[in-house]
Amino acid sequence: MRITAGLMHFKELNEQVRSSPENHIYIDNCIGQRYIASGLSHKEVIINGTPGNALGSYLNGADIIVNGNAQDATGDTMNDGSIIIHGSSGDATGYAMRGGKIFVRDNAGYRAGIHMKAYEDKIPVLVIGGKAGSFLGEYQAGGIIIVLGINCDKNTPPVGHFCGTGMHGGKIYICTEKLPLNLPAQVSAKKATSDDIDEIKDLLKEYCGNFDYDISNIINKSFYVLTPNSQNPYKRLYTNN
Repeated sequence: MRITAGLMHFKELNEQVRSSPENHIYIDNCIGQRYIASGLSHKEVIINGTPGNALGSYLNGADIIVNGNAQDATGDTMNDGSIIIHGSSGDATGYAMRGGKIFVRDNAGYRAGIHMKAYEDKIPVLVIGGKAGSFLGEYQAGGIIIVLGINCDKNTPPVGHFCGTGMHGGKIYICTEKLPLNLPAQVSAKKATSDDIDEIKDLLKEYCGNFDYDISNIINKSFYVLTPNSQNPYKRLYTNN
């Protein structure tokens, strides 16, 4: 099924997506329609253009490919499935996601991964190929965030200020030679070991497969791993590890 969005109201567009009996849906000329594929499962949606806020919110197993940029709150509270963005994504990408995977080829805005959490056997993943804005992983309670810094200044960490503020679970991997500034006291940072890289190798391969990128340009670079420290009061209250 192929839909030309154009000036179509987002409610009409979303109703066509939800009610379609077809499992593969193409949306052309998307110009900011919100909530696309919200709560959707068992379909693939390919978007040509720029979807609006809350793309894939509450996603429950569908797969979304965006040939362009995405706006704010992509993957808000998504439960399962995947979102692949061939461009950049706005603020709060992966907000409160508790499962599934988001791959952003280029950059993400402020507060990416805020309130991410693992839920039962689900481990959410957010991979950002370029750089992320300030407050990455704010209040993160679980899951994995990876920032690769591709095409960024190698002398500057590819994340903004206050990375991991309020973090009490999960891990943040940053490809960088230098630690980011203004790390909060409740976050522990260490140079990644080969065992750490092994934990994310499959995700790095998946990123490279999605965007036709050579993994040899990533895998041997310097990474740091951020985790909540053992004295973190939030970690003791909200997590079991």
